[in-house]
Amino acid sequence: MSISQTSGATSGGGAAALDAVRKLATSFSVILTTLLGLLVITFVVGRMVPADPVIAVIGDQADQATYERVYKEMGLDQPLYAQFATYLGNVAQLNFGQSHVTKNPVASDLARVFPATLELATLATIIGAGLGIPLGIISAVRKGTWVDHLARIVGLLGHSTPIFWLGTIVILVFYAKFGLIPGSGRLDVYNEGLVEGPTNSILVDAIIAGEWEVFRDALLHVAAPALILGYAAMAYLSRMSRSFMLEQLRQEYVLTAKAKGLGQRAIIWRHAFRNIRVQLLTIIALAYCGLLDGTVLIETVFAWPGLGQYLTSALFFADMNAILGSVLLIGIISIVINLLSDIAYRFLDPRTR
Repeated sequence: MSISQTSGATSGGGAAALDAVRKLATSFSVILTTLLGLLVITFVVGRMVPADPVIAVIGDQADQATYERVYKEMGLDQPLYAQFATYLGNVAQLNFGQSHVTKNPVASDLARVFPATLELATLATIIGAGLGIPLGIISAVRKGTWVDHLARIVGLLGHSTPIFWLGTIVILVFYAKFGLIPGSGRLDVYNEGLVEGPTNSILVDAIIAGEWEVFRDALLHVAAPALILGYAAMAYLSRMSRSFMLEQLRQEYVLTAKAKGLGQRAIIWRHAFRNIRVQLLTIIALAYCGLLDGTVLIETVFAWPGLGQYLTSALFFADMNAILGSVLLIGIISIVINLLSDIAYRFLDPRTR
């Protein structure tokens, strides 16, 4: 290799490295800007809520002197920008403050409640993707048949049925009437406290501890809310999968494959399905993010001690530290899921590299 070729390769490698650093810096700045904007909007809206955080702490029977003292201790006498700057400085030190309702650090509260929501949303996503994607593909392949019409009706019902109403009906029928499912919460009373592990996910910790009775009890408790959320996710995923597959089945390469005598199964799964994998990954990631921050209603119906119920309680009592911590966690999780999906794109589709 000549000197000119060597120098050209070196400069090319340096340019590629510089481009990678530039992209990384851009992504990092976008993430920080997104989280900052999320905090600003939540902080301002939270201060506009008519609920009084001081009353939530001291009660409505306290005297005026106590009210003013707590008002100053909470920093509410400062301008709004000063309050936000103080909070932002604490967040930079990973200090999310103390919850005025639970009296615990917000970080420890989130570490306690978020695994319950993660457990529920993950199972719901697995159910939704495992049923919705095959249903959508079959519906596309059998377009216009009774199978297609039935799949579309199932999806329409999943879109139009409120999950809180469906959850209430499930509890009334299968728990109160027939006793086929357990009650609210994550465990029966006699199994609470038997498993304590590092993840705060009862299913995972029960497997680690070898407590299979606790695992069975936890699985029975999570089944009903996970199936309801999974049904809602299935309706969305099946509709999108059907649309993606129909688009591929109209492409010229499918007609060419049919003309060459290739079987329908090979056309669908070896060719058409491979071309919609990236799109499917996108909608699964979106569905997962939606389930993580949208389980408030189902957690309330089933008394599921997760992030949704924690955030609802914080909003009711104007607990700004808990509200901001929860919103920031949801934002971070959504960004992480999107980053992971972007990385997965590069493995599934070389054209995006």
